[in-house]
Amino acid sequence: MAYHKIEKYDESTTNSLADAYKTIIDNLGEDSNREGLLKTPERISKAMQYLTQGYSMDARTILESAKFHEEVSEMVIVKDIELYSMCEHHMLPFYGKAHVAYIPNGYITGLSKIARVVDVYSRRLQVQERLTEQILHAIKDTLNPHGVAVVIEASHLCMMMRGVSKQNSVTTTSAFSGEFEKNETRSEFLKLITNRLH
Repeated sequence: MAYHKIEKYDESTTNSLADAYKTIIDNLGEDSNREGLLKTPERISKAMQYLTQGYSMDARTILESAKFHEEVSEMVIVKDIELYSMCEHHMLPFYGKAHVAYIPNGYITGLSKIARVVDVYSRRLQVQERLTEQILHAIKDTLNPHGVAVVIEASHLCMMMRGVSKQNSVTTTSAFSGEFEKNETRSEFLKLITNRLH
């Protein structure tokens, strides 16, 4: 019995991208018609559509889908959220972890929705600095909390594989709003995300 993998991709987009990648492979000096590369343009096309699916998703809609009224005013933290993104300058991956916190102001959201917001913005051509701010603003604008904090730690293959070739470098970016702009609250958050509580 033959193996059939079911995937949903826009056929026109898939074909257009595959044609472009076939040309790229040939221009690099390879033979896109040799056995090992015959299906590569289509595979890359589908991979890129998957890696950039964030363009078709809306973070605010995701948060609104699980928005609940709760009289809670303590810090909520979701840390060590895995993220995978694509550097928009070289279209090489960067990957790492996001730590996100907010202080509710009458509303909370499902914990998984915070991780989904990270996916929405990381599954695009990105720079880490913008990604950090986009996550913060989506939560801030939708939940209107007392404050939001986002810290991202990531390794960039554009630095590791090419250019300066520094394999052990990690880039950290942060964004804070509201109560997290106060030193005491920000320090508590930073202490909690660096401690191993589990």
